[in-house]
Amino acid sequence: MLRQPLLRALPRVAPRQARAASHGPSYNQPSGYLFGEKIPKGQKRQRESWETIFYVGMGGSVALVTVMFAYRPDTSIQTWALQEAKARMEARGETVEYKPSQP
Repeated sequence: MLRQPLLRALPRVAPRQARAASHGPSYNQPSGYLFGEKIPKGQKRQRESWETIFYVGMGGSVALVTVMFAYRPDTSIQTWALQEAKARMEARGETVEYKPSQP
């Protein structure tokens, strides 16, 4: 009894339809020019005002990250364990240096 009113109250769902929002093909024919710029023969390409700032900023940041990566602290668990083991051995009075045994 309760099912019939409940089923009537639910909205009807339409079957799924394929929708395309691409508005047709978007292929641009190649013109043979880099970035669509036509440079007259015998002339150099004129730089935009932002290009020099971009090159200096990106180059500087890559150099800075490289230096920071090279001099980063060693935070591996193995390094910490080695330092901790040496400190505990020195506290007990044991030798830390490895001396190979005589064969």
